Amino acid sequence: MRTTTFLTGAIVFCACTLFAQTKKTNSLQANPQAVNFIVMGDWGRNGEDHQKPVAAQMGKVAAEASVDFIVATGDNFYPLGVISEFDPHWKYSYEDIYTAFSLQWDWHPVLGNHDYGANPEAQVNYSKISRRWQMPARYYSKKFAIQGDTTQQILIAFIDTTPLIKSYYSGNGHHVHDQDSTAQKQWIEKTLADPSPNIKWKFVVGHHPMYTGGGRTDSKDTKSIRRVLQPLLVKYSVDAYLAGHEHSLQHMQVGDVDHFVSGAASERTPVKMLPISKYSASEYGFMLFSILPDKALVQVIDHEGKIIYRTELLK
Repeated sequence: MRTTTFLTGAIVFCACTLFAQTKKTNSLQANPQAVNFIVMGDWGRNGEDHQKPVAAQMGKVAAEASVDFIVATGDNFYPLGVISEFDPHWKYSYEDIYTAFSLQWDWHPVLGNHDYGANPEAQVNYSKISRRWQMPARYYSKKFAIQGDTTQQILIAFIDTTPLIKSYYSGNGHHVHDQDSTAQKQWIEKTLADPSPNIKWKFVVGHHPMYTGGGRTDSKDTKSIRRVLQPLLVKYSVDAYLAGHEHSLQHMQVGDVDHFVSGAASERTPVKMLPISKYSASEYGFMLFSILPDKALVQVIDHEGKIIYRTELLK
């Protein structure tokens, strides 16, 4: 079951009613009892193209919502990733940008195709010298207890989508040739098949979207990742797939799986509504997820701090 609110200008659009927006409606809904995390993507540009304003709003939202961690959906460093864990990009695109105290908690990133332009392993290695950068491998998983209760958990699988797409092996500058995509596919299935009754929510985070209203709607990349992941998400009752790659903010629903695209932390590109779309916006911004055992609230925030979309997923 889904309840959805669109917030644009002075009007709120809800499923069947139209009513005047109030100050309360457009304010952040914060619940410190939930597991709160920010989802942002496509961001590392030395502070340019609205990266700094988005980072400033992330800091404000993280403080107000008592954010537990940050999820980065890939393309962490433009144009070609980082060459090592000592690359100046770490300082100018990350450490000097996301300075708010509220953003000093764990960051859980995935790699994007631009990160494969140089040395993707350097982003794994940075975890050894950074307290907050938590990327133990190119793909990994983590469980989060809801309200400190280990019988109520969120499972998040952080995957590496670039090696899962054949076109990146064509010698176009992406260093994927040493990756075993079959091993990762087996790992994804094993991870999602976890039979623990304590897992109440299952999320998968990857860089490439399976569906998008952006410029890659019918691209080979989108179709390839859909072909790989769609059967697994359905088979193992995954609640949502979170991606970037498209520089927009989107929510789509396919069957029982919700698809969120948050790739506008430093650039925006045109996007349109699809038949499966719940929301699409060519806006700079990010998303806030607030997870409780029986419901998940998702809020989309732009670079000015406005709540431009809100939806609730119910168990």
